[in-house]
Amino acid sequence: MKFVTQWFLIAYAFFEGTNIKNAAAQNPWNRKIMLQGFYWDFKNDSFPLGWANYLTELTPRLKEAGIEAIYVPVSVKNQSPGTGYVPFDHYDLGDKYQKGHLNTSLGNKNELLRMYAVMKANGMQVYQDVVWNHLSGAGSQFSSGGQDFEAPDDGYTSRYKNFRYVCYKTPSANEGSKEYLLREGRFYKNWQNFYPSPVSVCCTNGINTPYWGPDIDYSAGAIGQSNNALYNPKQNNTYMRNGMREWMIWYKKQTGFDGLRIDAVKHFPTEITEDFLWNLRYGAGWANGGDDFFAFSEWVDFNKTVLDNFCSTVQNRTGTFDFSLRSGIHQMVTGLGNFDFGSLVNFQQDNRLMTVPFVNNHDTYRPIYDQNNKDSAWEIGRELAPHINKDEPRWALAYAMILAVDGSPMIYFDDLFDIGTSGNRFNHHPLDTSKLKINEDLLNLIWCHNNLRFKEGEYLVRNQSADLLVIERKGKALIAMNDAWSQWQDPKAVQTAFTDGTVLIDYTGAAGTAERTVYNGGKVDLSVPPNDGSAKRKGYSIWAPKGITSNHNLPARTITQEWEMANDLGDRNAKSLEQSGAIPPFSEQCRVVGSIYVVKNKNIQLDVYGEKENQALKVTLLDENCQLVDSSVGSKNFTFNFIPKKDGWLTIKAQHTQAYDSFQKVWVKATYNSPLKINTSIPQKICGCLNGEPVALGNTTLKEKNLFLYPNPAHTHVNVNIPEDIKRNDAMDVEIVDWKGTSTFYKAKVKNSNEIELNLANFANGIYIVKVLLESNLYVQKFVVFN
Repeated sequence: MKFVTQWFLIAYAFFEGTNIKNAAAQNPWNRKIMLQGFYWDFKNDSFPLGWANYLTELTPRLKEAGIEAIYVPVSVKNQSPGTGYVPFDHYDLGDKYQKGHLNTSLGNKNELLRMYAVMKANGMQVYQDVVWNHLSGAGSQFSSGGQDFEAPDDGYTSRYKNFRYVCYKTPSANEGSKEYLLREGRFYKNWQNFYPSPVSVCCTNGINTPYWGPDIDYSAGAIGQSNNALYNPKQNNTYMRNGMREWMIWYKKQTGFDGLRIDAVKHFPTEITEDFLWNLRYGAGWANGGDDFFAFSEWVDFNKTVLDNFCSTVQNRTGTFDFSLRSGIHQMVTGLGNFDFGSLVNFQQDNRLMTVPFVNNHDTYRPIYDQNNKDSAWEIGRELAPHINKDEPRWALAYAMILAVDGSPMIYFDDLFDIGTSGNRFNHHPLDTSKLKINEDLLNLIWCHNNLRFKEGEYLVRNQSADLLVIERKGKALIAMNDAWSQWQDPKAVQTAFTDGTVLIDYTGAAGTAERTVYNGGKVDLSVPPNDGSAKRKGYSIWAPKGITSNHNLPARTITQEWEMANDLGDRNAKSLEQSGAIPPFSEQCRVVGSIYVVKNKNIQLDVYGEKENQALKVTLLDENCQLVDSSVGSKNFTFNFIPKKDGWLTIKAQHTQAYDSFQKVWVKATYNSPLKINTSIPQKICGCLNGEPVALGNTTLKEKNLFLYPNPAHTHVNVNIPEDIKRNDAMDVEIVDWKGTSTFYKAKVKNSNEIELNLANFANGIYIVKVLLESNLYVQKFVVFN
């Protein structure tokens, strides 16, 4: 898919003598400072499996520090909570109970969506990390059902290529092979969807080799059916390409992210990157990111031509981490003054539309911790490029460089905060400024970048020599950098775009209170400190017109998130959030849509979209104690506005208003504001629809929470799972009655079993109740027959 507009072309950087120019006004991303909001093995003892809550509480400090965007970890369910780079279920954001846990490393889905809302309330952009080239963890919690023994052997994955997922229709029951292979969650996968597929070989290049798990084959003919799965629909051509594109659009609508960091982008075809990003910009309906949608990719290569060519090949829909510039920075830092510092600008990518200059990231910074959680050594063999330690004298000089040049500079978590040497990596609170200290050099550099408005001025190289580099952001600031160890640099008559008589001062404090006046057609004399620590800053000073004060502001943003209510999404296991599911037929029973965390006195707009005409829907809001706050009724499409009286959780529910309507999918879109600050230690009470609702059975009222049935709605049969903790006799009394408990349609004694299959071939559409009598205990559950 080819799509290019004129501004893509004119925004390229080019060389003209020693002046490097960039049409900054044409580049909406050539300004924002982002933070990588995690490190390789991120966790915190106060927020177990809750990194989203950690970032939620940290966000106001980041805003105060001048961070404008946050790049957050992979947030889909993995086989086990970890760094997120071995995804299992794309449609599980911590709302389903599978693989033996509900939470991802970030927490549950409600907490994840709250994190996005708080970041936007603080005016920040949110960039989501995604993996498009592989999956991992096929099988149940104990790997049951994951293998397809007729799949070709790729030498890496032991044929674990049956991916089936829990959902509202088929929640997790016993983790056995049969139960796993019956799961009908959205976007199942078979062995044919991975290399080697029916149309592709494997293991001959970087695209088709499964380094991290089954490697996705996006080819049109990479389709087929499992040899042993019981839920086994046929697949259409381009199944994986269509499925991943649809998931990304769903993901953007559900969470509201503003951009992406794309993992291992060289390991799948470039047309996939172009396709998905075009659709996130222009093919996502109301959630279109448009031209402002930001994306940057991990393409590890130190040759800037390779990086530039990739960006051009994908029609500049994404930029890259600038590994070329980073290689020059590493040479400078480790060169100990012997590097040709003036040449550093030549390392930067020429295509800088969405380039991300950086010093460290989680792939280049892999410390080993001692017993006190202090950095003691390095996993050098696992670093994609050598780390740059904060103890290096030229570390701060490296950050001055990435903030001076064009691009959206990224600051690494371990660089912004002092946790590597303090021993506080895992045991601090994000609001504890004594244990989680912000590096003062970076704080000053960020202030200068934002308040002196670096990126509003053209990028001009004003002085280059073996030890000196002066970059001007035209008419805004001069970033003067010195590679010498103990020698101050005092360049004279540096040409600038400032008018004569302009008084410049050093906003880093390195030159003290010295003032410099522009003279003779824009010239100025500067002073730049060495790297030996004898001055306030190591190796740089930043000069701009006198009198500039803090003027950088991030206005609060609303967030829009959409929940799709469908039977192949969500989960109704009692250990899950019990969300989603289509609105059930012939019933006024509700379904939980989801939860939002709102700020008082600001309007919440709920847009409700029903799948079917002339079926009245009711949407209800519940407070943090699951008490009714407000509700609204409409048909097909309607809008519900509400102004909350206090900050806190609101749970959204949906249902039919009459019991004779058929089932339907519903979409609920919430546009709202979050508070700027939240105490996430206050637990959320989960407001369910299934548990706790009484079911009338003659003169007895019991809770419908004791049995697990599937499928539900049922067609020709229903399976009744008997809980492990129920004492079984030689036989159980099993009965099926109507929803009022007055008519009996089935009654029999059934032998002791973990699971009972009941034939429904002669049952009419409607609501029924299964009753299982064990000794003096009665267990019940409601189900629907719908054909």
